[in-house]
Amino acid sequence: MSKKDINIVLLQSDIFWEDITKNLAHFSGMIKKITTPTDLIVLPEMFNTGFTTNTRKCSEFMNGPSMEFLREAAVTLGCTVVGSLLIGEEDGFYNRLVCMFPDGKYQACDKRHLFRLSEEHKVMRSGDRKIIVRCGDWNFLPLVCYDLRFPVWSKNTYRNGKHEYDFLVYPSNWPQTRSYVWKSLLVARAIENQAYVIGVNRTGTDGYGIRYAGNSLVVDPKGTLVAEAGDKEEILQATLSLEELNLYRESYKIALDWDRFNIET
Repeated sequence: MSKKDINIVLLQSDIFWEDITKNLAHFSGMIKKITTPTDLIVLPEMFNTGFTTNTRKCSEFMNGPSMEFLREAAVTLGCTVVGSLLIGEEDGFYNRLVCMFPDGKYQACDKRHLFRLSEEHKVMRSGDRKIIVRCGDWNFLPLVCYDLRFPVWSKNTYRNGKHEYDFLVYPSNWPQTRSYVWKSLLVARAIENQAYVIGVNRTGTDGYGIRYAGNSLVVDPKGTLVAEAGDKEEILQATLSLEELNLYRESYKIALDWDRFNIET
């Protein structure tokens, strides 16, 4: 394995409905089962509550127990930990994605596309910026669930001989009824952006009666599945090769022909 490879772990699990204490304990137990060297751990969307619009009950501040859980996991394992949670600020509520680093510092951004079918847009505020996160020799773009449907927001760029990112990360709560769409879009985002794609989904049934099938995926830039989970709780591991990624990009210089555009937010 090259020193520029990156080892990732996807934590696919059922989520205790709107119960932060139980979920933090459960995911802590899953993390303790990780025995191999790990650079990046990804949890599902709203890993501490399940996807909910119950902002008053389920939101935390940025110094709450779930942030402390992410910090402790990152520091203890010496890796980056990614997940989203419901955060309350003075101006409203956000579905906030957090990338916690081994030194206890973090980067964060808010879900851009709020899911109208569940009226998420009525109780939360939309994010207006993206972040590029550095992890070892890699750059990645983290987005949240429904953002997967919007290729413009996920779009890679190529300037001065460099791609903006090397892989995409989507923590999600994606229903079983749209599993085909889930898989298809993850593959599409990988191919069109010449990047690896990581999609982490939950399992089980939530408090609204919505069923989730898991099917967490790791896809390479050719659209080939690197790793795939089933419909049960699973610790899915995969290694991404920067050498293979760069070789593919050099062999197929599609990025030179990408359209350039600006996004209005």
